[in-house]
Amino acid sequence: MTTYRIAEAAELLGVSDDTLRRWVDAGRLPAAQEDGRTVVPGPALAAFAADLASTPDPGRGAAVSARNRLVGIVTAVKKDTVMAQVDMVCGPYRLVSLMSTEAAEELGLEPGSRVVASVKSTNVVVELP
Repeated sequence: MTTYRIAEAAELLGVSDDTLRRWVDAGRLPAAQEDGRTVVPGPALAAFAADLASTPDPGRGAAVSARNRLVGIVTAVKKDTVMAQVDMVCGPYRLVSLMSTEAAEELGLEPGSRVVASVKSTNVVVELP
């Protein structure tokens, strides 16, 4: 199972490390100790990210480079025999990418996977960081 350090999880959600620690301390987000560090399980972070995206905070923004590359976390993958729908949360944004099932499987995409979404016009390209 994929886990994320506090700083990594905060970056994916587009919040500060302190905010994420407060959420963990308040019990809003589960965490565990791994090698003496606090980590957040990938599936729990994905579910939390999906919940945040469904009720966005207009005051929370995310830095987007000139190339429109957004770091995020996969919240759902729906596959059939030909196509896959990959739902992601990148900071305060929810993105959906349609790709071949073969591509999704080659990338090993599953809820909790860390990804980079490259947005160009109407296309969202997903790659591993």
